[in-house]
Amino acid sequence: MRTPDKVGLLSVVALLAGCATSSLDLAPPAPNVPWTPTTRADGEIVAGAPASRSAPRSDSYVLPSNPRAAGQAPASLGVDESHAYTLAELIDLAESHNPLTRVAWENARDAALATGIAKATYLPDLTASVVGAYQVSRNESLRGSISDVSVQWLLFDFGERAAVVSAAEQASVIANIGFTAAHQQLIYRVALAYYIHMAARARLGTAARALRNAEAVQAAAEARRAHGVGTVVDVAQARQGTAQAELAQVNAIGQAQDTRLALLAAMGISPLTRIRIADLGQRKLSPALIGPIDQIVREALARRTDVLSAYAAREASLAGLQAAEADFMPKVFLSSTGSYASNTANISSLPGFGQLPPTLNLAGSHFGATVLLGITVPIYDGGVRRAREGEARADEAKAEATLQEVRDEATREIVGAANGVRTSLAALDAAAALASAAQITFDATLDAYRKGVGSITDATRAETALLEAQNASTDAYSAALSSAATLALAAGTLGTPPQ
Repeated sequence: MRTPDKVGLLSVVALLAGCATSSLDLAPPAPNVPWTPTTRADGEIVAGAPASRSAPRSDSYVLPSNPRAAGQAPASLGVDESHAYTLAELIDLAESHNPLTRVAWENARDAALATGIAKATYLPDLTASVVGAYQVSRNESLRGSISDVSVQWLLFDFGERAAVVSAAEQASVIANIGFTAAHQQLIYRVALAYYIHMAARARLGTAARALRNAEAVQAAAEARRAHGVGTVVDVAQARQGTAQAELAQVNAIGQAQDTRLALLAAMGISPLTRIRIADLGQRKLSPALIGPIDQIVREALARRTDVLSAYAAREASLAGLQAAEADFMPKVFLSSTGSYASNTANISSLPGFGQLPPTLNLAGSHFGATVLLGITVPIYDGGVRRAREGEARADEAKAEATLQEVRDEATREIVGAANGVRTSLAALDAAAALASAAQITFDATLDAYRKGVGSITDATRAETALLEAQNASTDAYSAALSSAATLALAAGTLGTPPQ
């Protein structure tokens, strides 16, 4: 090879080798240098284009604003801002607007369509085609057209298609169960977020009352000081208690705001939504709400979404095994083709497309028809069908084991949830008694201090103990409601807002 040719070849190779590495210019120039993207007039970042090297380098890691990326404001939910929404109404809004329920619905529709596709294999395949032909030889040129209609129909397959349809139907059942499970989980999450928010609002009310109590203690200390029977230390200690109560109220306000945002997030709606939330109210909770645990477990195992899904998966695996076994059996089919050729081209057959058979008898201008009834018998395929049968048996065994594991885990969850309800109800009674006793103690201590019998230390201690006891009672009530909702979910009965 001549030297100039070698140089040219090396130049081309070097150029091609540099094409890939030249894209490194698209990345930031250094680990400590901001990336300055190229943008369009509307602020959109140009994909794959480096920033102009003549542009001034930015020392900020803030990206340019792209209004199109921000999207549009969320659509209005039609919320009545003058109405206070109850838990049931909040759950209804969530079920209508939460994206997870839409995803579960689309999954169920996909599975239903897959069932329809499986059933369509019972129907014949009908195909029509029109082909133009043109031939050129040394002495002449020929042309023509061919029209044909082909039909293929699998008549009998020893139950293979039936097994495939059965598996698809079970998959649809699983998807529909998943749709129900998505709603149950949504109800559960919204209910828990609602209970937590109600507890935060109750703690806010408790903080306001605690502030008033602290101010009452401070007023008593200042009155005793004014009458010459109190000390500066008493007044300072009382004012410290008031400041602590004010701080607790600020924290309670923040907690109430945070739990409200968490509730809206659980619902799947915008945190900017203006919506009033109704108070929970109080109602008597007792251990009588829980039935015998054996009965709960027995009924739950027949109703829970995970158990029913695992059962349907086991049924689908059995159908898959039947389809794999049927693949060893013969298949009876019918194939027919009708055609019309209008040509002078010398064509004896028209090749089929895909799985269609070729169209025959096309010479000259005339109609043609072919009807075939046949049987195919699988003889040898290198062990592919046997391997598929083994896979199907393994899938069936795994599905059976999974079903048993789901049942065992469900039983553990139900027993644990029932224990949680009993514990929370007992804690609720104890917390209520504690709050009542703390209120009596505070009232008596404050009255004694006003009359000069008690000390400021006793009054502030009783004030703090009352706040803690009231918060404990609030938290215990919220925990009892949450544990009851957890038990309902574990038992598979949480299909509507908790009652």
